[in-house]
Parts: sequence; structure tokens; C-alpha cells
Amino acid sequence: MTLLRADVATDAPSCPPAPAVQTGPAQFALPADAVDAHAHVIGAPPTHPWVADRAYTPPPATAAAYVKMLDEVGLRHGVLVQVSVHGLDNALMLEALAANRERLRAVVAPALGLGDAAYQAMTDAGTVGLRINTLSGRGGCDIARLADYAALARDWGWHIQFLLDARTLPELAPALARLRVPIVIDHMGHFPTAEGVGCAGFELLLALLRDGAWTKLSGAYRLSAGTVPYADTVAYAQALVEAAPERCVWGSDWPHVALWQAMPTVGQLLDTLATWVPDAAVRDRILTTNAHRLYHFPSGRTHP
Repeated sequence: MTLLRADVATDAPSCPPAPAVQTGPAQFALPADAVDAHAHVIGAPPTHPWVADRAYTPPPATAAAYVKMLDEVGLRHGVLVQVSVHGLDNALMLEALAANRERLRAVVAPALGLGDAAYQAMTDAGTVGLRINTLSGRGGCDIARLADYAALARDWGWHIQFLLDARTLPELAPALARLRVPIVIDHMGHFPTAEGVGCAGFELLLALLRDGAWTKLSGAYRLSAGTVPYADTVAYAQALVEAAPERCVWGSDWPHVALWQAMPTVGQLLDTLATWVPDAAVRDRILTTNAHRLYHFPSGRTHP
């Protein structure tokens, strides 16, 4: 992995920041103990180097700013996911967990062969999964080492989260189906809605969900050809929820890196969730019970 010094020039475009002030959803009241299942903390060189061949240049996104967002919106818990620009260096995210142990969990991008003490420290800090990024995995976990990462996840009781384009699932699905650890698919499959709900990749994603996989109802702007409320994503989200209502979670994707169109608020993204899932009981389950189970948050909630 090559890391970038602060004084090295790059042509990676700069991302706009997330809105500084957030509010909760307008269309419904958040349930107690609601979980944001996908967000990032981001540092900057030289303290927290970036990978040299990154796809974008992000603004800083501190743990304090993230917790402030959770409080403003009314979300109790959050799940931090290793951002691609930091490669295999999970230090900033683990620092965030140490300062917010009861509220946060992490999905890391770990190096292989670190030794048990390193992986135990990650688990003790609140790590519940590892991420394989097939879209902008520069310096991250290599899907060519999937068997090794699957063994690592089994050893430590983690799941494997995949950032992939669902159009690649005809090639990837057989390997994913053979995994003996829970799998989570980012951002509803991260492919353009113009492909249609009947495209082969999306059909395979639905089949994976029916067979036990999870997905994140997140990143609507990464699929949509429009802006808030991302009307062209409704059919996709509803098909995913119908396939596995007990294995869908919701994420803000804060601070919305590599988003070049209009920047949404988290409240608007939660209102999009209400459009996707108008049934309050199912939506409550997605925001609480499902996420509590996947990310090991304590909860008294139960569903049949």
C-alpha cells in the first residue's frame, strides 16, 4: 500500500463537505435506539495518510462531527466503515470507537497476517466486520484474497461487507454463495437504476438476500439519476425489503464522499427511507432490531 504525503500533488477531485447542521426526518419520528449502519470518519496527512491512488480527495470528517450529527438527527448508534482513502490503516476509526464505545461499531479493512493480538484488539474495540471494496479498493482488502479474508472473518466472528456493482454479480455470486460467514452488500448493489429491476445482477442480489445475505438501504444518490427524494430508487429498495425484511439495515453514508450532485441532509435520506418503507413496523425493524442484531448493539427489542 502506498500512502500519500501531505505535499504530494494529486488529480483526485475534492469532495464537498456534508451539511454542517442536521435535523431529523420530517415524515416520521425515529424510534429509540435507531442505528445509522454506514458512515465514515476521515483524517488528513500527515497524521492520517491517504492512499496515493485514491479516487477522490475528501474533507476531514471527525468522530466528534459524526456524533454531533447523530445527536442532531436523533440516532442513537452508528457503524463506521473504513473509508477507501485510508487503505488498510484503520487507526482513526478505532480511535473513534475507543472514545464512543457504547454508541459505535466498526467495519474494518484489515491487513492479513497481523497476528491474533491485533485482530483481538480490533474486536475488543467494537469491530464486527471487514469490508472488501471492489469499486475503489485501492490499497484496501483485495477480493483476490477472499478465501483468506473469509477465514479471518470466521476466526473473529465478523461478517464481510462488499462494496460492489451488482452488474458484476453474475461473476461474483457463486463465490459469495459459498462463503460460510454472513455477508452484507453495500448501497443496494451500487448500480444505475437505468439498468432496471429485472437486470441479471439485481436478480442475483435478490437471490442472495433470500438465501441469507444482508443489504444496506443506503447511498440512494449512488444509484439514482435524480436528486432528493431519488424517486427512481423506490422499486429497488422495495424489492430488497420484500426479499429479506429481517436482513435490511439503513445507513446515512455520511459524509457522502464522492458525491458531486446536490448534497442531501440525513433527515432527507431518512425521509427517502419512509418512501421506500411506508410500513412503520417494518421501518422500525430496519432501523433498530435488524441493525442491533447485525452489529451487536444491546436491545430489548424482539420481532417474530
